[in-house]
Amino acid sequence: MKKISLAITGCMGRMGQQLIKSSKKNRIFKLVSLTESRKINKKISGIKPEKNSPSAFKKCNVIIDFTVPKCTLEILKIATKLKKRVVIGTTGFTKKEENIIKGFSRRIPILKAGNMSLGINLLMYLTEITSKSLGNNFLSKVYEVHHKHKIDYPSGTALMLGKGIADGKNKNFYNLIGKKYFNRKSFPYSKKINFNSVRRGEVIGEHEVRFSSGKEIIKLNHESFDRALYSEGALTAAAWLMSKKVGLYSMRDLLNFK
Repeated sequence: MKKISLAITGCMGRMGQQLIKSSKKNRIFKLVSLTESRKINKKISGIKPEKNSPSAFKKCNVIIDFTVPKCTLEILKIATKLKKRVVIGTTGFTKKEENIIKGFSRRIPILKAGNMSLGINLLMYLTEITSKSLGNNFLSKVYEVHHKHKIDYPSGTALMLGKGIADGKNKNFYNLIGKKYFNRKSFPYSKKINFNSVRRGEVIGEHEVRFSSGKEIIKLNHESFDRALYSEGALTAAAWLMSKKVGLYSMRDLLNFK
């Protein structure tokens, strides 16, 4: 079986390093390219990291990107010219940037997910079902904890869960976004979806969705213990994307959640 040629962007970042480790253990992939925004004067796994460019991605079949929005859009522009598939794990996109990504997906296959974990994507599915079942009699909010190095908040996963609440109510998510709290011990429910983001220590990821009627509370939660679950999920997504036509996909499509 011919191996899938893989390019990893942001190779010096936490997820970049984890992706390199996971890809070396995965027999399906052959790592052919690494990129980073700054100059790196050493080889990593036998590969000299480059800056994002057509030559850096020329030999790969698929690109896995965990960087920042500005960098992701730059990568998509190059990938579109080269007709390369892209898995996006980057978070923190604006509504305008999300629409730009949709535009690129009309020309190349893209799988984008705020979280590559099977458990988190199941949690989002359950969140949507719960929101739909409970209707407007329950208010909801989202709580998340990540390591102190994570910059963006709410996390991409927290926003995914918020979208699950909105989709369950058949409402526009952007119209339901409420207040975004940071490092609060407690935060209120509201008619919109409030978020509380906590940054501490080296926590990999904790997420919780709460629904309250004032008389009872329903909690749905997930806790991550190993960063490898995200890199392994991204590699699974990359392999799955190889057989797909042009379009914008999610982990939900991969997992076949209806």
